[in-house]
Amino acid sequence: MAAAFLGWFRPDQSRATVDRLPCGVFRRLLFLLLPLLGLFAGPVQAQTPPAVPVASSSPLKTYALRLKPGDDLRQQLSAFVEEHQMVAGTMLTCVGSLTVATLRLANQDGPSVYRGHFEIVSLVGTLSTNGSHLHLAVADSTGRTIGGHLLDGCVVYTTAEIVLGELPALEFRREPDPTFGYRELVVEKAPGRLPGQLPEGLKKSKAKSSK
Repeated sequence: MAAAFLGWFRPDQSRATVDRLPCGVFRRLLFLLLPLLGLFAGPVQAQTPPAVPVASSSPLKTYALRLKPGDDLRQQLSAFVEEHQMVAGTMLTCVGSLTVATLRLANQDGPSVYRGHFEIVSLVGTLSTNGSHLHLAVADSTGRTIGGHLLDGCVVYTTAEIVLGELPALEFRREPDPTFGYRELVVEKAPGRLPGQLPEGLKKSKAKSSK
């Protein structure tokens, strides 16, 4: 029956001959041939859902500050982190300008130094007394943008307006990752603090706000 069906539909056959095919026969042949189409399509592979990364949460304490002309961007951030003994922090925002941008570009070992006038268009990353990891992107007067690892030697031109976030229930550490050997981020609960317990500083601030 399938051979007859294929014979009716030879490429050199006229449309008039196809139109003479009885509708009932046409439906039955399609019913017989549909399972064969599945063989050509191949088996349907079941998709395994991706593993969800493990995440830890914390209350957020924020700091706002401004750097002045001549300040070294990275050195000032490092000094602030040490002064406040921040073991788990993050950059929330930064806008400003530089006269010198010192970056380690992707897959490069040494620094690249750029001199001129640059707008800070992005500064992101993690902060910790155990090691910070920051990326900076700047744009020149033509709008050309370049970015990489923030290094010492980024000199503020007019200002750097910064908001930092501290995660007091967590601790950031750096440990070697066996994949490439780099020291990568490890997130842990801050020692000596029970899950859901607020740090002393946040307890006091909440008590004041409730009075």
